[in-house]
Amino acid sequence: MHSTIYRHAGMETCLFLRQSTQLTLNDQQIPQMTTLQPRNRIVSAKPAISILLTASLVLFTGIASGNTQERKPLRTLTASGRGIVTIPTTLSQIRLAIESSGKTPTTAQQEAARKSTRVMNYLKTQPVDKLQTTGINLNPTYTYPSGGSPQISGYTASNSISFRVTTDRAGAILDAAVKNGATRIDGVSFVASEQAISIAQIQALKQATQDAQRQADAVLEALNLKRKEVIGIQINSTSSPTPIPISSQRMSVKMADAQPTTPVVGGEQQVEAAVTLDIGY
Repeated sequence: MHSTIYRHAGMETCLFLRQSTQLTLNDQQIPQMTTLQPRNRIVSAKPAISILLTASLVLFTGIASGNTQERKPLRTLTASGRGIVTIPTTLSQIRLAIESSGKTPTTAQQEAARKSTRVMNYLKTQPVDKLQTTGINLNPTYTYPSGGSPQISGYTASNSISFRVTTDRAGAILDAAVKNGATRIDGVSFVASEQAISIAQIQALKQATQDAQRQADAVLEALNLKRKEVIGIQINSTSSPTPIPISSQRMSVKMADAQPTTPVVGGEQQVEAAVTLDIGY
């Protein structure tokens, strides 16, 4: 018996050649069939293990991917709410002017400056805020003779100032400012304090958020659905109140016309906010 070893693809094949004895049939020698018996011997098992691990990883990945695809996306409902808070106006924004006339520009301007200084000095002794000069003007005045060209007859100078004061003091300060030389009241408007506005804005935001939630709950309850987490919030606006004017028309005031105490009564202002919510269900 002979053996031969072949190597192929990490495998060794050993062939055993077994030669049997010859048989005699009718005085003829017939050689018996030669039998090849292969025997395989595994040299390394690493390739088989790698194939098994790879197959397992592919199978696991496919299962995980399938679970992700089966998950349903979260449905959302968008609701917008509005909040309004009303607050009292406790401050008055006052605009005054001091006018003077003269034959020459210098005369008119000097007289306006003298009166303006007296009014400003008085206001500085009072509990006013944001006192400032808002305008200085000097203009010629004309006469229009019949059949002739306009002629300069003099000059008018004016200085404008503004300040803020609590509304309960506004009347008395206006009267005193006129006595000290103010000749014109250009306007009075009312506004709430900055602290009150800031607090009202926060309250309005809370009201707007609660309003949006109530609207969403009403819709979902009608559909037999339940509200889940909020997945999106948008603050649309938070408006500051606009000062409320007494009158859009300019008022002229003379010292003789000033009342002992001018009554000044403020009003109310509204602070608004809007919020939009994206709610899952």
